[in-house]
Amino acid sequence: MPKLPKNMIKRKGRGGYYFRKRFAGRDVWISLGEDFSEAKTKLKKLRNEDHLPRADVTVAEAAKRWLGQYIATARNEKQQVMAAARVRRYIDPFFRATLLQRVTKEHIRSYRLWLEKHDIAPNTVGHILADVRCFLNWAEDAGLVDRSPFPRRIMPRIQEQPPDRLADEDAETLKQLPDPHGFVCRLALGTGLRWGELTRAQASDVERGFLVVSKTKSGRVRRVPLAPELLSEVRGHVGRLVPFSNLSPGSFSAYIRRQTGLAGFHVHQTRHTFACQWLERGGSLAALQQILGHASIETTQRYARISDDVVMREAERLSEKAVARVVATKT
Repeated sequence: MPKLPKNMIKRKGRGGYYFRKRFAGRDVWISLGEDFSEAKTKLKKLRNEDHLPRADVTVAEAAKRWLGQYIATARNEKQQVMAAARVRRYIDPFFRATLLQRVTKEHIRSYRLWLEKHDIAPNTVGHILADVRCFLNWAEDAGLVDRSPFPRRIMPRIQEQPPDRLADEDAETLKQLPDPHGFVCRLALGTGLRWGELTRAQASDVERGFLVVSKTKSGRVRRVPLAPELLSEVRGHVGRLVPFSNLSPGSFSAYIRRQTGLAGFHVHQTRHTFACQWLERGGSLAALQQILGHASIETTQRYARISDDVVMREAERLSEKAVARVVATKT
């Protein structure tokens, strides 16, 4: 085995060579590939980038390094794609060739105003600014700036909205669709599974009335209870429960919209609907957290915020009950 250059490591149990660097107080491993010659070339390029005179580094150059060195190891594949898209669509167009050393708090404040003038949703603005904050913290750790210029009070206040759930009658419409789409809708509405979890579910995953979900977003195995009617349906299947597992959630949602006329339907609404109905029927928040696989109870608590329609129905029910009591008293 050839002698490895400084900071190049061949990690045990993993194929290929890695470059080790310390960011944000922890070791970050950057893959250099499996071929030794190719790995040396990549390592040389990384070292050259690290020794660029920091006064000459633009925001665009630094952001590219942030994506390749930090985001590539700190986030999953989907999050990496989203971060790269935000840099391309929202960060590069504003900062362009601005030198990183010259970015100030006023730049960031002007940037937030620029985002808002482009009618970008508050949630998206929050995600973009969170990426900018992460990027500038990384730049500080990497020695590209003396101190992050990100202001303390700049993140937008986002008004919390009720979950985007289906009306009860719309949920019933989905359940009445012909199989196999109807069964998939009943399974989604009865379990609250994400689309990826649904398409991987097998009939053999059922154990004592629970659907065992092993390949989850968090990586933790969880057990989802099945209502008797749904359990009976699931037991009538063999192999994958969703027969069109290669279909994207967007394509499935589009098909359902055409069949039902529910213009705004998307399949993730079934998860929100399951969660809201669970709480409306008296289910506990702790149990719902476990079923949905949320790492934090705060994420689950948003389902406790009910819509205005539900509040109005409850008010009407109580009003009718009060009127009936008055009538009964008079008679």
